[in-house]
Amino acid sequence: MAKIQQKITTIRSVSKMQRVARQLAAEGKTIGLVPTMGFLHEGHASLIRQAKKQSDVIVTTIFVNPPQFGPNDDLSKYPRDEKGDVRKIKEAGSEIIFIPKADDIYPEDFQTYVNVESLTQSLEGKARPTHFRGVTTIVAILFNITRPDVAVFGMKDYQQAMVLKQMTCDLGYPIKFVIAPTIRERDGLAMSSRNKYFTSEQRPEARALYYALHTAKEMVKSGIGDTTLILREMKAVLSATCRTAKIDYVEFTNFESLKPTRHVVKNTICSLAVRIHGVRLIDNMKLL
Repeated sequence: MAKIQQKITTIRSVSKMQRVARQLAAEGKTIGLVPTMGFLHEGHASLIRQAKKQSDVIVTTIFVNPPQFGPNDDLSKYPRDEKGDVRKIKEAGSEIIFIPKADDIYPEDFQTYVNVESLTQSLEGKARPTHFRGVTTIVAILFNITRPDVAVFGMKDYQQAMVLKQMTCDLGYPIKFVIAPTIRERDGLAMSSRNKYFTSEQRPEARALYYALHTAKEMVKSGIGDTTLILREMKAVLSATCRTAKIDYVEFTNFESLKPTRHVVKNTICSLAVRIHGVRLIDNMKLL
């Protein structure tokens, strides 16, 4: 295998990242930002490649963000692989990796948080009440530090992307906001850092979410738009694929507003969160 020649700079200091961002702007170069919490997979790499199409220099961040973890989440157990992440980021074509320390992002006297109102009240926001406040706050901080011209997020975390898009607009950030398609395994399972928790025996059952979404899509194609009927069939598919599956939610909403709908119309998206052998997975699919 040919040796990778891509030059890459790892920055851990907030002040240095700020200086580098200002210098790049002074040189007239556009900055693309891809925020991550590390433990990268092909989905993350696709975001970097997407950003590279629209920017001169790509900054990929690795930061496991404490405020977006709920009281029942174990921050210490979040998977980490910095060495592997650096290699994957380099292969994907990013020029800068920003890996700040938690104490530098959230000093002892930190008091300011960013909150998007209505878009955070349903779906993941309802299931994890403090989650999005943590997400919007860290992304706002990263925007301020890295000064990107383009920011790329994934469709798999669809509600998160819409919340951040709203924040970007509301706070007047001069940033092109890009939502890139979900990257899936060959069997349809959306790529996620959480997939590593499945044993080889459990892994096929994780496809339940995709099968359910695909069933919904096919029902809509056949002319069925009643979400009650679609939901009933989706639950049957989930149960048939994984008998122990526990549904957190299955919701049909407008793609832009996230307002619920009882009948599938144009721009309806189905989002769901399901626990498969204790691992909480999320996925979504636009139905029409």
